[in-house]
Amino acid sequence: MTMICGVDEAGRGPLCGPVFASAVILDKSLQIRDLDDSKKIPPKKRIEIYEEIKTNAFDYTFATASVEEIDQLNILNASLLAMKRAILMLKVRPNQCFVDGLYTPKIEGVNLKAIIKGDSLVPAISAASIVSKVERDKYMESLHALYPQYELNTHKGYPTKKHIALIKKFGINKIYRKTFKPIKDLIDKKDA
Repeated sequence: MTMICGVDEAGRGPLCGPVFASAVILDKSLQIRDLDDSKKIPPKKRIEIYEEIKTNAFDYTFATASVEEIDQLNILNASLLAMKRAILMLKVRPNQCFVDGLYTPKIEGVNLKAIIKGDSLVPAISAASIVSKVERDKYMESLHALYPQYELNTHKGYPTKKHIALIKKFGINKIYRKTFKPIKDLIDKKDA
């Protein structure tokens, strides 16, 4: 049986929190409807589809790369590291991994292929897009409980005007990516 795995990440653009990645092997005999790029699916519907993926996928995993790893490696390499971790956590070794985007992680003995806009084209990548997005959103809700002043439950860490205003008001703490431009600029300004 050919095992096709879809891989995608969530959280490259936010100013805080880890980047999440997921690897999903769909069961070819079970159809999951409405699979698409997670950004095109409303949050409530995304959670419904995620529950269906959890129930019906042949196998799925998700993994992260930390804020420290993002600052150390850069966001692209940290995303690839999270993807590699997710793939290696699968119980079954896939014959082929399709990865959303331009780049793939390097994993010996695993056939990897990058597909631009794969989250809209390949159902397994769409599923991985949904899993990583839902898991990251849940994580951001847990960060919101710890740091309610940043209102992470509304913007999920993305650089909205409101979020940047809240950072200026309450300061930069350990959840923030220090190498990301608005954060780095605020640090540089403070140190000047």
